[in-house]
Amino acid sequence: MPGLKEIRKRIGSVKSTKQITKAMKMVAAAKFRKAQTRIIELRPYADKMNAVLSSLAKTVETGHPLLEVRPRNKVEILVLTSDKGLCGAFNTNIMKAASKLIKEVRAGGIEASVSSIGKKGTDLFKRRGLALRRSWVGISGRVSYLNAKEITNDIIENYTNETFDEVVLVYNEFKSALVQRVSVVRLLPLAPVGSETEESREEAADFLYEPSQQAIFDNLLPKNLEIQIFRALLESQASEEAARMTSMENATKAADDMIGSLTLQYNKARQASITKELMDIVGGVEALKQ
Repeated sequence: MPGLKEIRKRIGSVKSTKQITKAMKMVAAAKFRKAQTRIIELRPYADKMNAVLSSLAKTVETGHPLLEVRPRNKVEILVLTSDKGLCGAFNTNIMKAASKLIKEVRAGGIEASVSSIGKKGTDLFKRRGLALRRSWVGISGRVSYLNAKEITNDIIENYTNETFDEVVLVYNEFKSALVQRVSVVRLLPLAPVGSETEESREEAADFLYEPSQQAIFDNLLPKNLEIQIFRALLESQASEEAARMTSMENATKAADDMIGSLTLQYNKARQASITKELMDIVGGVEALKQ
């Protein structure tokens, strides 16, 4: 059984850890509120823009590189993780889903290339010996639209050069402070929505384009891709801070439980020590009487 000094030292160590986890929870909560506000404000715009362009894609008269559906020979899998840890199963769930997707794609005889956003994913892929086509780090925690623009430019350049024929994004979608869901979304090619009925084609034909249909798609399709990637970055950031906040709260509660257990152990050891000393005194007195 450990001595009183050792137990006191452990209690002090756990109390110090509790102060750290409590502070980290407060910081994560402040960041979470900001990230939550940003993604809630962006969602309606991103959803509407994607829906409108997906609908207009049914009416395109001339081919556009970002709408071109090619034979599925090579798929680019873009994995979005965090740069920092201490956020529970946030990164683990993403990596499990990404690894499963890579295996499924390759099992179908299709070549899969992988790019990573976030240091945790990049490091794990490297440890597994998986070569990355491209990686971006230092984004989570300070997401900006320029980050999304840089990633989009790389994807568009390689897609139009036929380096790959499809782009799939794996990320954590924010649902609530307690729920984050892993989402697998196809970014390119942009798929038209709805069924191709005669009525839908006639309705779509009523649109007038100014200056031209091609000019509109040339400007809006890349912009839409930037918005969807920016949305994924913000969804991931909100999910990361929510997961870290929950993780630190659980760690703080665990520290409280451990402090209670160690305090009880300390009191028992102290009582045993006092009892032993009293027994020694009583034994000494009895020896003197003899």
